[in-house]
Amino acid sequence: MSNIRVSTINGLLLAFYFVPAWTAAAMKIVIFPIRGLYDRANIGPAIFFTDHFHMFAAGTVRFAWLLAVAKLLVVAFFIVFTALAASGVLRKSTDGNEALGIALVLGSLLSFTSMIVASTVGETAAVHLHATDTLMLVGGLVLMMLDRPRASTSIEAIAAARGI
Repeated sequence: MSNIRVSTINGLLLAFYFVPAWTAAAMKIVIFPIRGLYDRANIGPAIFFTDHFHMFAAGTVRFAWLLAVAKLLVVAFFIVFTALAASGVLRKSTDGNEALGIALVLGSLLSFTSMIVASTVGETAAVHLHATDTLMLVGGLVLMMLDRPRASTSIEAIAAARGI
């Protein structure tokens, strides 16, 4: 268990939050595009883009699908990270860090953009939700950057090569 790093545990906790939350928000859009777009998790970008770009129903549905695909892409990377991290624990390796990094970067960008546009249109509850998401994702990025795998010393490398 010494190969499990703090950033991996943090990534798993983030995945356990974002996979169900963002999947539910995206599936509301998939089932009912207009109604799902105006859900609390999506209301800030919905109001901003429909008002500023004067989108009608077809444009609003296209934007809703784009937002759902973006959220599902982040969810997919979190799922890949979770699968690689779980198999890495069994093999005593640190797999999945690339998938976690991609999920954190894309999720941070999406959540930060949603926070900015929600504050522009005055949706306070959406700003709080997206600010929380952004802080969790950026915190995960910072932790991932600081929690590098430790390099094995030359004595440990020699002992491992000799089977000691």
